[in-house]
Amino acid sequence: MIKRRKTRQVMVGEVPIGDGAPVPVQSMTTTKTHDAQATIEQIRRLEEAGCQIIRVTVPNQAAADALPEIRRNMTVPLVADIHFDYRMALSAVDAGVDKIRINPGNIGDRERVSQVLAKVKGAGLPIRIGVNAGSLEKELLEKYGFPTAEAMVDSARRHIRICEEFDFTDIVVSLKSSDTALMIEAYRLFAQEFDYPLHLGVTEAGPSRSGTIKSAVGIGTLLAEGIGDTIRVSLTDDPVEEVQAGFEILKSLGLASKGVTIVACPTCGRLEVDLFKIAGEMEEKLKDVKTPMSVALMGCAVNGPGEASHTDLGIAFGKGGGILYYKGKSLGRVREEEAIDRLLELIEKYESSEGNN
Repeated sequence: MIKRRKTRQVMVGEVPIGDGAPVPVQSMTTTKTHDAQATIEQIRRLEEAGCQIIRVTVPNQAAADALPEIRRNMTVPLVADIHFDYRMALSAVDAGVDKIRINPGNIGDRERVSQVLAKVKGAGLPIRIGVNAGSLEKELLEKYGFPTAEAMVDSARRHIRICEEFDFTDIVVSLKSSDTALMIEAYRLFAQEFDYPLHLGVTEAGPSRSGTIKSAVGIGTLLAEGIGDTIRVSLTDDPVEEVQAGFEILKSLGLASKGVTIVACPTCGRLEVDLFKIAGEMEEKLKDVKTPMSVALMGCAVNGPGEASHTDLGIAFGKGGGILYYKGKSLGRVREEEAIDRLLELIEKYESSEGNN
């Protein structure tokens, strides 16, 4: 069992972050925020996928003006992402957002930061100090020569101190980099010094496949060490894919129990059915299932029966078909061409039974 790092806790709307609370999955819209309807439509898709906190960029006044309508049409907390213009943070607070994300390297001088803090504190909102290796302060780059873990923690430290001077401690911190090893090192260093909750992410991770792998390595490594209180998988893809990847990372570590966990063998020469096709179709059909369950899709009689009987549902294939299992009990043989439909029927039955418990 993972022993979680002890941290303070902040509330983003009704979602707790830190102090042992479940790890929320976040994402960010890709629409132009000033287009409220397009943004709301994407937010609804993210909510349906299970996203627990959603961030929108607020680069200008038109975007800030759209925030009240956006906030009225969503059920999860809304975070305003602010860069360069501190006045957008002030407008976002007035618009009713639940959290402000600022990047200390590009929001301006101490006076501007203090204005944002006063406004946020008055509204009872938290902020995320978002340190990014790609936008560190000029003086830190001069001091360290290039982005290092120490430089990133130094940046976070400076802005935490400013917050603390104003008696503001409702803080979440991120130390992101597109370099997975650098990101891991920065979070580890920070965790040794501070007890503020951490937002984990590998920034600009890339396209879906490579980005998911980089994020799983970076985020997963830290979570396995007990470091991390909320996550966002950053992909050059539909943000719904980010949410799904985030939950898969959490489920692999036993930190989330949402939806289906598919257990499938890697296949070998013993395979007698088209397990690639079956697994792909099942993954697509089950992506929106919310009830926690494990489903085994095993390709032969060596490990298949054992794995299938140890999951909630499953099938252990042999030549032309396989044995169905439901809650550890064998239900008899099914033909390969019937396998998907029969499993889907059992999954509906399982959802119904678990929903009544």
